[in-house]
Amino acid sequence: MSEQDVLAAVDRIVDDFAHHRRDAYFSGFADDATFVLHTHPVRLESRAEYEEAWDAWERDGFRVLGCRSTTRRVQFAGEDVAIFTHDVETELADDDGSTTVRERETIVMQRRDGAWTCVHEHLSPREES
Repeated sequence: MSEQDVLAAVDRIVDDFAHHRRDAYFSGFADDATFVLHTHPVRLESRAEYEEAWDAWERDGFRVLGCRSTTRRVQFAGEDVAIFTHDVETELADDDGSTTVRERETIVMQRRDGAWTCVHEHLSPREES
């Protein structure tokens, strides 16, 4: 169990998201991962459901232009579960233009078959202080 291993797995997810590498991004999530996104009206019950939502957003011109992760922390809950929290600032574009959003995110990672994979993501808006 290594914090560096968890961070490496999370960094791949964040980097793939930041560069809008859709397939690589989704490969960081377990098939049975769940997602609570403040931008979506209901919990997404699987990676496939999230991919469907992403595809619909892309039809509206959705594009990730960049992403920055700060105030990062890893906590372990046993040997095979890690909770990663951070603040995230993302530049997004759609058919109406581009915007920067500031959010807080929790990513629950689980070690499966020797590799760390995301099993839950929770994204909340972050107020500026």
